[in-house]
Amino acid sequence: MGLIGEIREQITVAKDRDPAAVSSLEILCTYSGLHAVINHRIAQWLHKHRVPFIPRWISQASRFFTGIEIHPAAQIGKRFFIDHGMGVVIGETTQIGDDVTLYQGVTLGGTGKQKGKRHPTIGHRVIISAGAKVLGSIEIGDDVIIGAGAVVIKPVPDNCTVVGVPGKIVKVGGEKVLSDQFHRMNLPDPVNDVLSDCCARIAFLEQELKRMKNGKDNTKHDS
Repeated sequence: MGLIGEIREQITVAKDRDPAAVSSLEILCTYSGLHAVINHRIAQWLHKHRVPFIPRWISQASRFFTGIEIHPAAQIGKRFFIDHGMGVVIGETTQIGDDVTLYQGVTLGGTGKQKGKRHPTIGHRVIISAGAKVLGSIEIGDDVIIGAGAVVIKPVPDNCTVVGVPGKIVKVGGEKVLSDQFHRMNLPDPVNDVLSDCCARIAFLEQELKRMKNGKDNTKHDS
């Protein structure tokens, strides 16, 4: 897709996802998210073709004018939309799927402890709400919703809703998870509990038999 096609697609996406969108001209002239994405497409193309300095300069200039910082090496899929994008930061090794929406203040960053792939991988059709932070080389599945202000530092499966600090899954497939104790991904396993109890009892009996045998042997030796 060429630059004109990218601009048209961004305008269409803005109309679909932002109820405040009025006209194509308004979107083209005033939507900082659109400007940041277009600038990133240019910077990424230059970065991919190993052009020095200029891709990072475009990234920083775009940050100055839009308040959105996207590293030129970040990989972003189709129909990506940033709504009210001030304060959005997308790190170097971030990978983003198709039809993803970000709101203001979102950070897709690293933890400062990793090298190489140190930023998150975001699936398709993900919504990341205002102020949320997704940190580290973790995978966020398809059709995930991350609530406002959440801090996500662990992988999230498909079709989940995550909220809180640290982020916790509160919905799976649209159904509420009642509590951590009865989290559907960590349900009690009665069979495993019984087996563990049996193993503990067997270990105890083996120790008792060994102790009794040693006691008899000592008695025989003394006599």
